[in-house]
Amino acid sequence: MWMPKSVTPTALTIALSRRSFMLSAALISGALVLGCKNKAEKPVADALKVEPPISPFEAYLALHTDGTVTVYSSQFDMGQNVYHGLATLVAEELEVPLDRIKVEGRAGNPKAYGNPVMGGAFQLTGGSSSMPGSFDRYRKAGAAAREMLKAAAAKRWNVDVKTVQASDGMIRVGEQSVAYAELLADAAQLAVPLEVTLKASSAFKVIGKDETRRVDSKAKSNGTQAYTIDIKLPNQLVATVLHGPRFGSMLKSVDDQAALAVPGVVKVISLPKAVAVVAKTTWAALQGRAALAAQWDNSAAEARSSADILADYVRISEGKGKPSVSKGDAAKALGNATKIIEAIYQFPYLAHAAMEPLNAVVHKDGDVLHIYGGLQMPDVVQSTCAEISGVKAENIHLHVMQTGGGFGRRAVADSDVFVEACLIAKAMDFSAPIQLQWTRESDMTYGRYRPAHVHRVRVGLDKLGNVSGWQHHIVGQSILKGTPFEGMMKDGVDNASVEGVSDTVYQFNDFNVEMTHTENPISVLWWRSVGHTHTAYVMETMLDEIADATQQDPIALRTKLLAEDSRHRKVLELLQQKSNWAIPLASNRFRGIAVHESFGSVVGTVVELSKGADGSVKADRCVVVSDCGIVINPDVVRAQIEGGTGFGLGSVLGEELSIEQGVASVSNYDAYRCLRIDQMPKVEVHMLASTNSPTGIGECAVPPIGPAFANALFRATGKRLRQLPYQKA
Repeated sequence: MWMPKSVTPTALTIALSRRSFMLSAALISGALVLGCKNKAEKPVADALKVEPPISPFEAYLALHTDGTVTVYSSQFDMGQNVYHGLATLVAEELEVPLDRIKVEGRAGNPKAYGNPVMGGAFQLTGGSSSMPGSFDRYRKAGAAAREMLKAAAAKRWNVDVKTVQASDGMIRVGEQSVAYAELLADAAQLAVPLEVTLKASSAFKVIGKDETRRVDSKAKSNGTQAYTIDIKLPNQLVATVLHGPRFGSMLKSVDDQAALAVPGVVKVISLPKAVAVVAKTTWAALQGRAALAAQWDNSAAEARSSADILADYVRISEGKGKPSVSKGDAAKALGNATKIIEAIYQFPYLAHAAMEPLNAVVHKDGDVLHIYGGLQMPDVVQSTCAEISGVKAENIHLHVMQTGGGFGRRAVADSDVFVEACLIAKAMDFSAPIQLQWTRESDMTYGRYRPAHVHRVRVGLDKLGNVSGWQHHIVGQSILKGTPFEGMMKDGVDNASVEGVSDTVYQFNDFNVEMTHTENPISVLWWRSVGHTHTAYVMETMLDEIADATQQDPIALRTKLLAEDSRHRKVLELLQQKSNWAIPLASNRFRGIAVHESFGSVVGTVVELSKGADGSVKADRCVVVSDCGIVINPDVVRAQIEGGTGFGLGSVLGEELSIEQGVASVSNYDAYRCLRIDQMPKVEVHMLASTNSPTGIGECAVPPIGPAFANALFRATGKRLRQLPYQKA
């Protein structure tokens, strides 16, 4: 059982404004508290005159009198190890051992926690932006605290601060030394440095080192890590929900008598798209849900099967779409081509299938509404639940819980599970804390999916084998349309559908890309690496077809199409070396290659697969090279590349959220074929050395594994894999 702890600050707290690096400080209970302030805004220091002095939601780190440090994370950790990354950044500049650092999620203050990679206006964890957006500000927080402690020691000993050194949580001058904890009160009396000097990469002691154990490894190993399902509050009730059978079903009526007769069931609540059962235990809630007799209005619901939808997309792809890229005249170039390669690709709906199904806890205490859960977009949850509950947004306290996987599923513009939990709690007059827990079946059949897409591509080759024209039409649902983010669409095109094609680094003279966005009641959402999951597949398998048609080496062709200074060239060079590309394989083994840029990073993958006597194939070895700028935690990067490789390979081999007459036909892992352990290849990871700022890595290994496998598959079987997944082809 996990009970929330008090979050009243009693420590040295550092906060950095996203607009300016300005800090204010005060002494609280013998410890130092620093809060952020912005130009032209009321200084946070004014608020320090009252108790509590500053909300921990406005802080980045705290130094405690026992010598430990708490890092307050602006980024949501769903297993991608962002907490460890932030701890590493602070440890590097603050000069404290990692084992003295703990990390807690924070939310509710976009001024402090707005994601700078996303423009800084709101807090969001996504787009592999955590380390790129945190690299400077968390190091600055650590450096600011370090410099204040050094200044306090210099004043105490009456020495020049330039002679003072900080290391291992201690301040030293010659033979004199003092622990950080003993200087907190003195440091509180000093002015906060407006500018700090950060270490050069050559001076890093922790960043880039492999011998660092994750800050959460112990808790996750011994089972003490708390998740939303572990929360137990006094008088807490459990709720579960029954959703409509089809996508777009609306509740018409419900007979709840049998459900209310189940021992432990407290109430049945009708919601617009669901029926909630509230009970004293999870088992009672599930039994009550099973006893419901609901009638649904399916007049506006989806009635087609996924095969019908994709067939419609293929037909639509024959026509014209909205222009996304209009470079030269591809149609004219194709008319003059010596050879034309044409291909149609079909990509199914995919579920996120995260290990932990969706859940949330809502609890009202006086004027304050507490919300617990996997808060990937906390500002949206805060504003949405404020409107539902009637509680002012500033009185909604968000408790960020670690989560067992997300892959984009918890970044929902309508805050679905939180809205349901809030509506249920409101219907109960906020008389008890409500823990809403979706089942695996709810998560799978009433989820948000990677949109199905069809690509139609026509590539022209001239008599010398050069690409003379490229026509590309993509058909599929928009993730942004109909959401508050619809304004991010450009000229009617959602970049999440065309990224990876529209911004390709390959140099083509006549290159035209069109997009047709379809609409239906099936809910779609970003899925790990978003549009790159299908666009990279098409681009990299088409390049392989071109190489085969023109009898060129696949790496040589790619290199020829890349600019001289392209990062992709360096990745390909190292990939060629590490994969032993030039050395022939045994007669039953085959290679394929792909390289792709997403979220600022370039990742290249070579797949080696073996072919059995019965014609079956298996990916045995993957060699992966990444360029993601400065590597903060090599082991974390390695883990993300290994995990992303398995994640992407599973989506190609067997994953498909199939739909029959508007109903999801798979509801659990038995039918939804995520990668099985015996299908996981050996993955060898190589990272290019770099002094550039870090770029994304959490999603970037997903795009190239699929096309690399497909290209190896062609060499093994002579067949092109254009309709996914492989088990269906």
